[in-house]
Amino acid sequence: MQKISSVKIKEIICALERFAPLPLQEDYDNAGLQVGLTEAEASGALLCLDVTEEVIDEAVSLGCNLIVAHHPLLFRGLKSVADRNLVERCVRKAIQNDVVVYAAHTNLDNAEDGVNYKIAEKLSLIDISLLCPRTVKVREGRQERSIKAGSGVIGYLPEPEDSLKFLQRIKSVFHVECLMHNELLARPIQSVAICGGAGDFLLSDAIAVEADAFLTGEMHYHTYFGHEQEIQIAVMGHYQSEQFTKDIFYSIIAEEFPELPLYRTAEDTNPIKYL
Repeated sequence: MQKISSVKIKEIICALERFAPLPLQEDYDNAGLQVGLTEAEASGALLCLDVTEEVIDEAVSLGCNLIVAHHPLLFRGLKSVADRNLVERCVRKAIQNDVVVYAAHTNLDNAEDGVNYKIAEKLSLIDISLLCPRTVKVREGRQERSIKAGSGVIGYLPEPEDSLKFLQRIKSVFHVECLMHNELLARPIQSVAICGGAGDFLLSDAIAVEADAFLTGEMHYHTYFGHEQEIQIAVMGHYQSEQFTKDIFYSIIAEEFPELPLYRTAEDTNPIKYL
């Protein structure tokens, strides 16, 4: 195994939480440590969107004792740990192989330079800012600081773009097999509101700031109605919208621990398939 400088798993977690503090997460979420002991020295980290049995096997084969995921493995409580479902099997496998599992979810969504900023960056947007900003107080030791956070972002294309061309570019950049959208907007698109994952709760906010387009990962059927020529809606899929989260993890960890072996998972964990 590659020789690295000694770094404990808890130090890596601290770096992640400096970037996306846990108080930024939504009330329903369960970001943070999922499985394992953080005093152990890190042998390597595998970065992923979802934790599956195959991802844990991949971590073991790569010699990694840390998995950093976007979606929490333990989203709801467990009353037992057996083999009845995917979550129980993953918990058992992680413990059996001394693999720590950590998740940065809505805290990373809500952080500045987090998930939505990455989507905006991939679309070459400029002047990016939080769509629904708020101030969150974060305690670090005995110190307390206020940081800006919030849901969604809004940014601007350097030049106005035809709606069809804009949608085709989304499809290409994010490798979308089936891009869902409403009626094509007759006017050019320049301002774009974004929310990765299930973001239709922000559609009204995007309309309120007069965004030309709203891009998200999931949207309920009835939410599409009534917005023809008001805003261009584009829905690319939950997995597709958050696939580059691994790059955020990579940048955070590599900057502080350049000698630590880091891997983006080779597993496609999107459970949705397309014909």
